[in-house]
Amino acid sequence: MRKELWFGVSLMILIVGAVAFFMPSPADWTNGHLGLLMLALIVVAIMLGFPTAFTLMGMGVLFSWLAYRHANPEIAVAQTLDLMVQRAYAVMTNDVLISIPLFVFMGYLVERANLIEKLFRSLHLALAWLPGSLAVATLITCAVFATATGIVGAVVTLMGLLAFPAMLRAGYSTQLSAGAVTAGGCLGILIPPSVLLIVYGATAGVSVVQLYAGAFFPGLMLAGLYILYAIIIAKLKPSMAPPLSAEERRIPLSGFATTLRENFSERALPALLLAIKGRRNASVPAGYIARQLGVVLMPAIFVALVMSLMYAAVTAPRAAQGPGLVEMGAVAESTESSFDDLQAPPSEASTDSLQPPPADNVTPKPAAPQDVAPAAQTAAPAVPEVAEAGSRPAPAWFWITLAVLVAILAVFYWFFNFARLEVFKMLLASFFPLAVMILAVLGSIVFGLATPTEAAAVGSLGGALLAAAYGQLNYTVVRDSVFLTVKTSAMVCWLFVGSSIFSAAFALLGGQALVEEWVLSMDLSPIQFMILAQVIIFLLGWPLEWTEIIIIFMPIFIPLLDNFGIDPLFFGLLVALNLQTAFLSPPVAMAAFYLKGVAPPHVTLNQIFAGMLPFMAIQIVALALLYIFPGIGLWLPQVLYR
Repeated sequence: MRKELWFGVSLMILIVGAVAFFMPSPADWTNGHLGLLMLALIVVAIMLGFPTAFTLMGMGVLFSWLAYRHANPEIAVAQTLDLMVQRAYAVMTNDVLISIPLFVFMGYLVERANLIEKLFRSLHLALAWLPGSLAVATLITCAVFATATGIVGAVVTLMGLLAFPAMLRAGYSTQLSAGAVTAGGCLGILIPPSVLLIVYGATAGVSVVQLYAGAFFPGLMLAGLYILYAIIIAKLKPSMAPPLSAEERRIPLSGFATTLRENFSERALPALLLAIKGRRNASVPAGYIARQLGVVLMPAIFVALVMSLMYAAVTAPRAAQGPGLVEMGAVAESTESSFDDLQAPPSEASTDSLQPPPADNVTPKPAAPQDVAPAAQTAAPAVPEVAEAGSRPAPAWFWITLAVLVAILAVFYWFFNFARLEVFKMLLASFFPLAVMILAVLGSIVFGLATPTEAAAVGSLGGALLAAAYGQLNYTVVRDSVFLTVKTSAMVCWLFVGSSIFSAAFALLGGQALVEEWVLSMDLSPIQFMILAQVIIFLLGWPLEWTEIIIIFMPIFIPLLDNFGIDPLFFGLLVALNLQTAFLSPPVAMAAFYLKGVAPPHVTLNQIFAGMLPFMAIQIVALALLYIFPGIGLWLPQVLYR
């Protein structure tokens, strides 16, 4: 028997043995014990290979009937069927879930636009000066592509076909290559727009918008730690990640670029500026020079545009302070006089009721409508003043930022030769379209311009436009994308239906109350509870996938958070970071099996597992950093929404 089967069988025996040991005799079972038995049976059934969604529904219906039968056997069947219908209907009317098929459709369209090869090649050449440049380019490509698609299997498979053989040919170790591909491909379940965050938000009742804002910096932190590890390994052990040869770094230039370089300068900007009116540019068309100059000046134009907008914002006239507490009757009368009697004057009764309380025991005279008008005329000049005259001077930090950016641009253009210009054009054709689409989708969500569903619809349109721009939008691509989207969305929605029925049965049996009573009896501090919860989730990631963990176990953990004063948003960020292990931990480790399916025959599954272990350790470090410094995840939601 294979090691994976031994592990699975041993784990199932351990679960069944623990249930048999801790459960009382059947004669003493309560409904709460039935709930715990249902939870154990669910895990064992899933490990045996039964479909998760229908296992949840089957167990939920069976144990719901047992719970209702214990209360009233005569109507138990009717109540069970009513529960099934109500839970299924609640899932169907959940607006948050509409964004799942749209994001998945966007991912499949982007996947079929064939951007990943160009993206990997351009990043590989742009980062050739870094130690471990191939591994770094692989991780960045995985992060960008996983963010655009959110489909772990697709990213790992494509990078396994493209980057994995390239790293092996360059002399990289099998373990480092496998770890970079599998760990990088899993970033899509954490970095928004992530389907995992949508599922958690719908399960826990947490705003998906705030989850997206909170997961942005933890996702970047985890990707940065991966890249840092690859650079350190390449620096300390060059045999595991040897530097690229000069031939591999060479970038072929066009004939026009070679002419400009030889006649004017190695640097692109001076050469193009001198060639505009020079006598030696006869062999180089003016249109070519203008196009290349426009590409070269793009960074400077972008910086100028951003700093101009920032200057307009920081020097805008400051809003003047209002006159303080103004008599509401006077404001109404002022408005009336300003708009030529478009409003009726306030009645005497309403004016009396809006008067401030009398001061110094002096009873004010009730104001008649004709008495209010002079006061309104007196207060009127102060009301229209909403801004001070003239603009404000720009603060010192603006000029410091401008000076730093100008210095960076000067250094950039000093080293910006024609070879780097070719790499920059490759990035313009591969990286920037994806980046613009991702930032448009995330920015519209995070800044409140669109709901996740609306942004997902825009992202689907962007994916279709990208596929069309690269000549990949045809009937076959659309048909396959729609079919895979329906398949994935149906799986997620059936999981929600099964989870809803299962959670209802667990609550009916009193399992949730029993778990809560047991946890509270341990007298844990919030830190101890958080550590216990994350350790349980980490261990559950070994035999189960992230969908099963969120669907089955989050409804058990979420009600306990109030008892320990833990923010469900912060808990969700920790869970999302922790669930990266569900794709990297054996024996399930779906990312390893995705890579094994496309890897060369000499690469073994054990080598892939060995390569994933350091990246699992990095995930634990990232989890600890997020817990120690919660501002990494909570700062952006607090700034934007609280």
